[in-house]
Amino acid sequence: MKVTFLGTGASSGTPVPGCECAVCRSRNPRDNRMRPALLLEWKGKHIIIDTPPELRLQLLSAKVKKIDAILFTHCHADHVYGMDDVRIFCRERKIPVFADRTTLSELKSVFPYVFKRTQKAGGKPRLRLTSVEKPFKLFGMTITPLKVFHGNKPAKGFRLGNFAYIPDCNRIPERTFSLLTGLHTLVLDALRETPSPTHFSLPESISAATRIKAENTWFTHINHTMGYSVIRKKLPESMDLAYDQLQLNIPC
Repeated sequence: MKVTFLGTGASSGTPVPGCECAVCRSRNPRDNRMRPALLLEWKGKHIIIDTPPELRLQLLSAKVKKIDAILFTHCHADHVYGMDDVRIFCRERKIPVFADRTTLSELKSVFPYVFKRTQKAGGKPRLRLTSVEKPFKLFGMTITPLKVFHGNKPAKGFRLGNFAYIPDCNRIPERTFSLLTGLHTLVLDALRETPSPTHFSLPESISAATRIKAENTWFTHINHTMGYSVIRKKLPESMDLAYDQLQLNIPC
């Protein structure tokens, strides 16, 4: 399975408008982070996880020519506000969308025009919604929803074969830890070095990753206080900072 990080930034992205900090002024392209999303490819299929506000630009950078399915982790602006950008990919058929029941309900509230019967002229996404709480099959791959907490709000990560993606969380339940054994690659939220009420800090992420023991761990959802070249020097072996358009090949 090929994995492309479409975006690895926090909800404000980096650089942050109006900010003059060292990271926002950095010339290192790996400090330029769009809001978080992932592209997965296997068996000729293209699946994205979340649709952030910059999705159009992300898809152009990754040269994506089709989308076969979408997974949503939760309905926050930085993860869903680019959903309209998928409409170019669903002229011939509806795109399957998978998320928990709460997220699907919230998507209908945020994008009411998408789900109402309206005139045929004027483009809008054509989506087929499926609520998922238990493992399901998609294009031959078993996908396991992973319950986590993002502050007090339940959210989802996903495990696909030997790969797991958890972009927004500050607590992983014991049941979910039991579903994360034997991973080749883990992608985990690491907002900043200092504590946050809704996200893992970098030390908390390192602690969780150490417990999970994936062969490789990449941190994502990174805010503008963590410069790429500085922070990665502080990380244990087998852990690193992801960056936009990073590509990985994961054995399945």
